[in-house]
Amino acid sequence: MAWSCNTKVQLGAMFLALFGWVSSCVTTFVPLWKNLNLDLNELEIWTMGLWQVCIVQEEGATECKAHDSFLALPLELRVSRILMCLSNGLGLLGFLLASLGLDCWKACEGKPDLKKWLLLAGGAAFGTSGITTLAPVSWVAYNTVLEFWDETIPNIVPRWEFGEAMFLGWFAGFFLAAGGLLLIYTTCLNRTETPAVPSAVCLQRPAMEGPAGISPWGHRSHPKAADLVI
Repeated sequence: MAWSCNTKVQLGAMFLALFGWVSSCVTTFVPLWKNLNLDLNELEIWTMGLWQVCIVQEEGATECKAHDSFLALPLELRVSRILMCLSNGLGLLGFLLASLGLDCWKACEGKPDLKKWLLLAGGAAFGTSGITTLAPVSWVAYNTVLEFWDETIPNIVPRWEFGEAMFLGWFAGFFLAAGGLLLIYTTCLNRTETPAVPSAVCLQRPAMEGPAGISPWGHRSHPKAADLVI
């Protein structure tokens, strides 16, 4: 069965949002939010995430240690943990709601209004998930830039830099927001085609009277009595 343009846009939005949600989950748990290169020991690279700190050695060995306490973390990391977990939950909720509202899905097929509201709720959940992904990543990036250019810190002290997870988080947030907006946009389109109006049947009126004195049935009409008077 051929899919309409609206259905194709819905599927494209779902793939965008799904890719963004998976990327957001990866961003949440990988310890690659920040990188620290030590000039005194170039054989080691320190990486930090929301949950643990790792040391990557040149030989390829990696040693990780979880953060000792949640309350001991900086404020931006504590808030980022909460927002990223919230983003992952909203992304999963949006995927479940939007899947039931797709035109190609047979669930609730006889209830177009319900499917429309499911798509709206799913799109809103995806959009909110994208915002709650972009906010913590951008906050951590902002503080990293401030600390990197802080003139009060001696130049000999190593500084944290952007990690790969931060760039992945930005892409994840944009994909989630784009997928949610596209789903909301599809609900504004016409979900059903307007049925074609049947052509009106042309009714021909029979000629009520032919040329002078000839009836419509081809018989000559009889003259009235008044016409016989001379």
